[in-house]
This record gives sequence, C-alpha cells and structure tokens, in this order.
Amino acid sequence: MLEIEILQQLYKNEQVTNIENIIWINIEQFYGIEIDEWAARIAELAMWLIDHQMNMKISEKYGKYFSRIPLKKTANIIHGNSLQLNWDDLIHGSYKYYTTDELNVNIIAEPETHYKTLNVKAKKINIIDKDKFQKKQTKHKVKFDYILGNPPFIGKYLQNKQQKEDLKQITSNIKGAGVLDYVTAWYLKAANYIQNTKIKVAFVSTNSVAQGEQVGILWNELLNKYKIKIHFAHRTFSWDNEAKLNAAVHVVIIGFANFNIKNKLLFDYEDIKANAHKTIVKNINPYLIEADDLLVLKQRKSICNAKSISFGSMPNDGGHLLMTDDEKNIFLEKEPEAEKFIKPLLSAKEFLNNKNRWCLWLTDILPTELIKLKEISKRVKLVKTHREKSKRAITQKLAQFPTLFGEIRQPKNDYILIPLTSSENRKYIPIGFFSSNYVSNNTCSLISNADLYDFGMLTSEMHITWIKYTAGRLESCFRYSNEIVYNNYPFPKNITNKQKERVEKTAQKVLDARAKFPESSLADLYNPISMPPILTKAHNQLDKAVDLCHRKQKFVNERVRIEFLFNLFSQYMTSILAEMEKKKIKIKKK
Repeated sequence: MLEIEILQQLYKNEQVTNIENIIWINIEQFYGIEIDEWAARIAELAMWLIDHQMNMKISEKYGKYFSRIPLKKTANIIHGNSLQLNWDDLIHGSYKYYTTDELNVNIIAEPETHYKTLNVKAKKINIIDKDKFQKKQTKHKVKFDYILGNPPFIGKYLQNKQQKEDLKQITSNIKGAGVLDYVTAWYLKAANYIQNTKIKVAFVSTNSVAQGEQVGILWNELLNKYKIKIHFAHRTFSWDNEAKLNAAVHVVIIGFANFNIKNKLLFDYEDIKANAHKTIVKNINPYLIEADDLLVLKQRKSICNAKSISFGSMPNDGGHLLMTDDEKNIFLEKEPEAEKFIKPLLSAKEFLNNKNRWCLWLTDILPTELIKLKEISKRVKLVKTHREKSKRAITQKLAQFPTLFGEIRQPKNDYILIPLTSSENRKYIPIGFFSSNYVSNNTCSLISNADLYDFGMLTSEMHITWIKYTAGRLESCFRYSNEIVYNNYPFPKNITNKQKERVEKTAQKVLDARAKFPESSLADLYNPISMPPILTKAHNQLDKAVDLCHRKQKFVNERVRIEFLFNLFSQYMTSILAEMEKKKIKIKKK
C-alpha cells in the first residue's frame, strides 16, 4: 500500500499506460530465514498471496488489469538458523549483481550517495526515467535496505541446549552475557552486520531488552562498540501473535541503525492495550524514553549517598534451622528451654501474605547450652551433614559452622524490608518496618537505620516508576535489585526540612491505614481490586509530598516522571564522573 501511495504522488499528473513500467517492488526483493521448514514454505505462499492482492489494488487504482502470471519469481525464504547463517549468503549464495540498464529505478529527490552506482552527479534531482541513464555496465553490489524480524521470545531459564549455544556464539566476549534473553542475539548480530552501511533494522521483541539488568549489558555493547542509534521505538504494548503457542506478551518495537538522524519517533501507549500516539523527539535511549544514552549499570553504593542496602541472611541449611507454626509448637513441647533461640523469619512470601515462619537463631548460643538442648543439637547435626554432602566447595566449608546461617546480614537495629520479587500488577511495591528481632532471609533487601522519610521515598509512585524501567523480571514480576535499582535511584536534591516533614507525616498515614486491617495481608491490601480507599488516599497524599520534593510542577504521566528521573540520574552521574576524573589527575601529579 505504501508503494501505491508513492506512485500515485509521482504520476498524479501523468497517464499510466503500462503498470509494469512503474512498479518498483517485486517479491524476489524479499529475503527471509525461518527455522521451521513448514513455516518457511507457508511464508513463500503468503508472499505470493500478498503480491496478488497488491496487484489487484494497483489495478483498481489505475483502472488497468495487472497480474504476474505465470509465477516466475518468488520470495527467497531460507529454512535455517538465522544466528548461524551468513546473512550475505541469502542473496543467491553470495551477492547478486545488476547493471544499470537492468534497474527499474525512480530517484525521488534523494542525493546520489544513496544510489552510488547510477552515475548521477551529487545533487538532488527529480524523477529520472531509466532510459536516460547511461548504458554503462556498472556492477551494483546489492545489500539489504531493511532488516525486520520477530525473533523468538525465550528467557535465559527457558533456552534449550542449542539456543544457549547460539547465544554463546554471539556473546562470547561480552561480560555478564549469561543473563541475556535469546532475542538479544539478533540485536547483536544485526548491529555487527550493518556496520558502515545505511541499513535500517527493526525488531519486535519482549520488553526485557529495554528493562532491568539486560539493558546495561546489551546496550553497552550496541552503543559503544557498534555506535547504534535508535531511530524509532514503540514502548511496551500487549501483542497477540499467531504462533502455535499463542499467548499475549508485552513487547516493544525498536528501529535502529549505526548512523544518527535528527528527529526520532517515539510511540507511546497510555495503556498496554490502547492505541499508540506518536511524539517526535531528539533522542531515544535504551530504556525507550527521551533522554541521553545513559545506562544504569551496577553500583556498589548509592550514587547519592543514600543509606546502604543489603540482602537478607541466607540459611543454606537444608531447611533444618527453619520451622512452620506447627513444627515450632511440637519443637517447644519437647524442648521449651529453646524458645529464646527461636525468632520470626521473614521471606518475601511470608511478608506479603501475612504468614508465620520461624528459625533457630543460634549466633549467641553457648557450647554448654548446645550440648544440653538435645533437639537443637539434632538439627545442628543435620545442617552439618547437609553442607558436607554439597558439591559446592563454599557450602562444604560452611559445615564448620553448623549453628549459623550460611550468610548472615541481620541488622542490629530496626530496618526497612523490601521484597525482591513483587507482582507487576501492584501500583506500589509493599515495603515494611521491622525490629532486629525479625530475621529476614535472602528473598528480601534490607535498609538498616531507615526512617519514615526513607519509607516514604521508597513506597512512592516516583520509586515504582524507576523500578518499572530498571528492575529485571522474574516471569512478569518485578525483580528488585540492590545494585541496579536502589543504588542508582536518584533521590531528590536539596530538600527542605518542611518537605521532609511532609513526607514523614504522609508516610505515617500509609502505615496507619495499613494498621486498620490487621487481618489482611499486604498482598490483599495492595491488590488493585481490593486496595482499601483509605490506603489509596494515604498513598496519593504521600505521592504528592514526594513529587514536591522533586519539583513544583505536576507530573502528568509516567513518561514525564521517568524522563525527569533520568535527567536527575544524569546529573548525579556527571558529578560522580567529574570527581573520578579529578582523583585521576591528582594521582598522576603525585
């Protein structure tokens, strides 16, 4: 249809007597690779069908019947693995050569550099009839103009042996590539293939390529090694395809090349099932927002000196130090003196679902007490045996300390708990305050010495917006990261005491609203359907207080929020890099 629209503009003042003379596109100009042989053959048939449909369309437009019968040409669909094949070999085994008198070309106000082989002087020209070209036998090396694809959506945990090998072949020199999804191999292979060309690429892929840890690994390579620039992008939307295992997935479309253009197109969706609206922007970064090409990479500490964060403690005990309510009661019936060594244990699951779990916390147990308490001794021996039988050398070493969790990071004072995995359907990730008497395991992150201001900042809409773009995913759930999400989060600068007090006051209202529903779990309280109005209002007040710490103007939508946050992130990183450069200069002077 696009070709027909162009031809109508070109020939609107001319009488077309022979449709064949003006048509540019033929199905033999299309090349493809399909790993499923049956699908490859179907694709060939589909190309014939669409060619016939377009022939009927153009016949209708010009009132003259046009058909390519008998069928002499076909699309070049190859049955094979596109990550293993040399894409150049698609063109008749290597390259196809034409002479200028064989070309049916119309040049439309484009510079000669786009058609180097046509011997046209470097100037913009209007339509040139092919017969006016010199008949010089100049060989024209055909390359692809566009590369389009819908690569397989296969996460790192779902790849089979062959797929892992394919990905390894493409990413062998990339640090941290083990976390990449299968689709990223097509981005990397295409980026390498289009070097020093004007080829444009566009892929439909899962939004994992623009979210979380993968972004830093994939796009660090694409931006810095291959100098890729994004020309257009459709941000996340819901897509149903016609594959065998049809499932609605959240996808993005990214169009890129290894040269820049002045204006880019960003397609946004207010709702993942809504229609897109287009915005012209100056730059699209790897997170598919209008911002500089900055990457959120792992940081060992907060970029704005926020309070330190750590994982919870990891038992690595084979379950022998852990108990349910029933197991705890039976245990204490046998050994009531052990009660002082039993503490409540929090995992993300227990925290979100208001469930109880317990653990033996034996950091301060005396040798005489351990010998005396037979039930505890039994469990400690089982821990020792479990660790000794492990195939991991580190776990085997832990057998020397069977009374302790494998990794201990328990705060000595009150702390904030953040579950590492949380449903993407919640408007906020529920977080909570706990005393040091509660032991958190390694499915949670902990911020020691945290106060109401910290709680308010981290349970706000600003923070969840940052999470959406920088956190990884476990299936579709958010996967919180200390080093990527928290340590890179750009807390507001230079807030006043009045602003801080307002955040603290509204944060307490959130906690008070929760407390009115002691029988309800946080999973229920933060379910979009069952979230109580009083809690929703409390969060709205908190969001407003947090927003005012950033700026006076209202954030009208999520896109404005994330663009603001990335700008603030850029400011922090600029300062950090400048400070690092100063230190380097001082060291050199010494």
